[in-house]
Amino acid sequence: MTTTLASPAIAATDRADKTRHAQVDALFARWDGKATPGCALGITRNGVLEYARGYGMSNLEHGIPITPQSIFHVASISKQFTAFSIGLLAQDGKLSLDDDIRKYVPELPDVGMPITISQLIHHTNGLREQGQLVNLAGWRSDDLTTESDILWALTRQRHLNFAPGTEVVYGNAAYTVLAMIVRRVSGKSLRAYADEHIFQPLSMSSTHFHDDHKEMVAGRTAAYSPRVGGGSGGWSISIPHIDHYGSTSLFSTVGDLLKWQQNLVDGRIGGPALSAWMQTSGTLNDGSPIAYGSGLRLGAYRGLRMVSHDGADAGYRSEAVMFPDQKLAIVALCNASPAVPTELTRKVAELYLNEQMTEPALAPALPTPPAVPAAWAGVYWSAQTDEILRLEWKDGVLRQAGVAAALVPIADKVFRPADMPHEWRFTSTTDSGPVTLHIRDFWPTQRSFVQINEAMPSSAALAAFTGRYHSDETDMRYTVRLVDGVLRLSWPRQYDIELTPAGGNRFTSSFGTITFIPGASAKIGSLSISNRRLRRFEALRVAQAGEG
Repeated sequence: MTTTLASPAIAATDRADKTRHAQVDALFARWDGKATPGCALGITRNGVLEYARGYGMSNLEHGIPITPQSIFHVASISKQFTAFSIGLLAQDGKLSLDDDIRKYVPELPDVGMPITISQLIHHTNGLREQGQLVNLAGWRSDDLTTESDILWALTRQRHLNFAPGTEVVYGNAAYTVLAMIVRRVSGKSLRAYADEHIFQPLSMSSTHFHDDHKEMVAGRTAAYSPRVGGGSGGWSISIPHIDHYGSTSLFSTVGDLLKWQQNLVDGRIGGPALSAWMQTSGTLNDGSPIAYGSGLRLGAYRGLRMVSHDGADAGYRSEAVMFPDQKLAIVALCNASPAVPTELTRKVAELYLNEQMTEPALAPALPTPPAVPAAWAGVYWSAQTDEILRLEWKDGVLRQAGVAAALVPIADKVFRPADMPHEWRFTSTTDSGPVTLHIRDFWPTQRSFVQINEAMPSSAALAAFTGRYHSDETDMRYTVRLVDGVLRLSWPRQYDIELTPAGGNRFTSSFGTITFIPGASAKIGSLSISNRRLRRFEALRVAQAGEG
């Protein structure tokens, strides 16, 4: 009988790995139960699987646990595969990234300026958000939405959010259009093209673009959101009902996505040049980099270069992150809407790379908080995006309205939201003059908001805003009613939206900022809806309240 003894070095490594794995498990403890949805996690170092585990339940109704082999809808992680497919077609000379998209999708309206394929890839195109357009056209969030529905909505648009190449605003419509371009150039659906050119060569056998919501997939996880009012274990089924892809709809596992991340390192398919292009920042027209590659966010975490993308659809949450210089890759896929895999993956990274990290995760708060003028509280408006933002002064600190945590001072007149790496900078031309708030978040395009102080509308003024409004861009009629002194906006198959006065003719709502615009006469001529991904969507007034 022969006994093989492990060397002290190997034994020490095994103990260290077990300790680290236990620490990783502790991060996911909230999701590790038989009565809760959860997450699958996969980690590679130097291209070799380091750890993989499932936490929580894949299906609460049938008591099926999550494993590393569980298949998830990974939402916007899909985008990098769509971009890579376009890159392959460009590499083969089938298209140019500088082509006008109307060369391939002529149904899209001529808005007076070309939009290039590259601008679709890098979110510098100005297209309005597809989900909001179909919602404004009457689709509910749980209705089935198809690619033809999205194309119908996009073909009706007469305006962009901004001139192509002048800003970067994340959105989904561009990647749905890219999927259409793949089909029209290659003659194959994005699903078939990606299967042949990406998934099969990389042995990603559990991955596909899901283009039929009725198709059964063995091993698929269900997804859940907290149940309003409790009951049924506290969870409700929350699965997207969509038959479009490109921006979303990739089904995959942590293991398959780790294979893909290794391809971004070694260029096994597509070659090193295409992998490098994927991880090269797009630019604005003035040459400014935008920190977004081809379906990939390009940034840093605690001083280390990081390539990542997250995703969220219905109850699914996902994150795939790489630290290329340290050869560490982490994928977390979750089936519970409260899960935050972006935070979980970074905490996992800290367990492996903490000694190499040179910066804090967030800008540190000033040791002595400065005196913050109470006058900075109030209503702010952005001429750029037509959005309203409210700040409150409460308990001696400044906070965004509706947010419990105060803004954290990090420099003179500079703050960040409590747990976010954003920068909110206040400026004014004089000590007593109007204040301007400049916000930089994950995206380099700065948004500026000027403080406004307009009188709140009287009851008579509120009544003057009521009536029916129509938009040709959605072929939909909207109704504004005054109910118990409160304006409410509604349209068919949607819930009423309460409008909260922000002063003058501007209101805030769950859908964004609503502005009533005077017509040629003294009467209101139209209403406009604006939010981060949809600017100045206008509906013309067709009748005042009480008119036929």
